Amino acid sequence: MTPRYTLILGTRNWSSWSLRPYLALRHIGVTFDEELIPLRRDTTGGEMRRRTPAGRVPVLRIEEMDGTTAVWDSLAICETLAERHPAAGLWPKDAKMRAVARSYAAEIHSGFPDLRDQLSMDFARRLPLPELRETTQAQIARVLAAWSAALAGHGPDGGFLFGCFSIADCMYAPVVSRFLTYGVALSAPVHAYAERMMALPAMQDWGKAAQAEIAAGLA
Repeated sequence: MTPRYTLILGTRNWSSWSLRPYLALRHIGVTFDEELIPLRRDTTGGEMRRRTPAGRVPVLRIEEMDGTTAVWDSLAICETLAERHPAAGLWPKDAKMRAVARSYAAEIHSGFPDLRDQLSMDFARRLPLPELRETTQAQIARVLAAWSAALAGHGPDGGFLFGCFSIADCMYAPVVSRFLTYGVALSAPVHAYAERMMALPAMQDWGKAAQAEIAAGLA
């Protein structure tokens, strides 16, 4: 039996954590279902607790002959997909490059609280840049420096942070959208990277779904 994947996700316009495994799933080219839990509603908490092990999104449900496995947390889902689909190349083949790419993914996964707070994801909108705290400015500078370093070292090999598209790009995709939403100033190489990310068919489809949510009054 071919595994059946279902991604339980939050409102696309807002759910940065859901975007990450969505991109990984699209990259490996498998068919998967989606179940949406609308965010920022009175029913959201109860719905999440009812349908997800940790009471949060995203969750990847994997149905196989021997039962169903639920994997939660964006990075855990991406790692699971990389393990199950090694031919997709979700991590660089080179061990040293892979170690650095994992560090990039873990850094954004666990850090940058002020960036998240002041520049929350609003994928399909364009909003004014708020007055940024010093800590937020420092975190933005760190992201831009990290992207610039990775692109200078590996970008020519494929245009993404570590050459070919990887989990590192999945993890930073919501930040790309945030920087464009709020008009954060980008250097030419970083701007080109942001454009490549936004041009991905998966990102385009996510944007259309986010726009539909706004039109329907869901975001």
